[in-house]
Amino acid sequence: MTTKSRRWWWTALAATAVLLAGCGSEEEGGGARAAVLTMGQVRQVVPDAASMDGWKEAGKPNAAETDDLQRQWACPMKGRVGCEGSRYFSASAFEQDGTAARVDCLVIAYDDEQLADAAYDVLGDGHYRKRVGQRTKAFDLGPLGDERDARWGGSRYDSVAPGAVTQTRAGTTLLWVFASGDHQRDIDRGGVRDFTELLAERSRQAQNGDTPCESVGECQFSLVI
Repeated sequence: MTTKSRRWWWTALAATAVLLAGCGSEEEGGGARAAVLTMGQVRQVVPDAASMDGWKEAGKPNAAETDDLQRQWACPMKGRVGCEGSRYFSASAFEQDGTAARVDCLVIAYDDEQLADAAYDVLGDGHYRKRVGQRTKAFDLGPLGDERDARWGGSRYDSVAPGAVTQTRAGTTLLWVFASGDHQRDIDRGGVRDFTELLAERSRQAQNGDTPCESVGECQFSLVI
């Protein structure tokens, strides 16, 4: 498979992010209200197989209450710090057909914006940033969400293989994207940025009371080029 064919999906994600901007509320110029999301809304924020042509599910999209059991997974640090005031979380994972590229996404929803803000640094500095190794470099995500951070380095499985993690706060939600591959040509910063924009936009739509775009037919886009 050529380098060009391995990269097609990152280009498609850029188009996806642009089209998603028109899928929710018609109101322009307004940011996401700090709404408290239901479990159903949190589930709608993460993409599923219907909106990921060219990919296969590596982890079926799910949503759950952040009870004591689930906090061990979402907030694995001592004392489960970072999960205070969290209500629900949702996750999904995908692998690209024909390449080693993999993308995982995670959403944690909180009772209010202040709790999400407090958890942002706790989880970012204490756990999630470390998932791409010790020698990471920051890269720019642009004006996404209310807070954002992006790191590029080795994947959590192999310090030589590429990996990236982004963390974004959008209102009452924290959003993560984890990307990894076997070779540098499998993933790039632009594609990771576009996928992060996709999640942030879906969270914004949910907090505005809209139904986030989640299917090819509804969103009128396809990741196949």
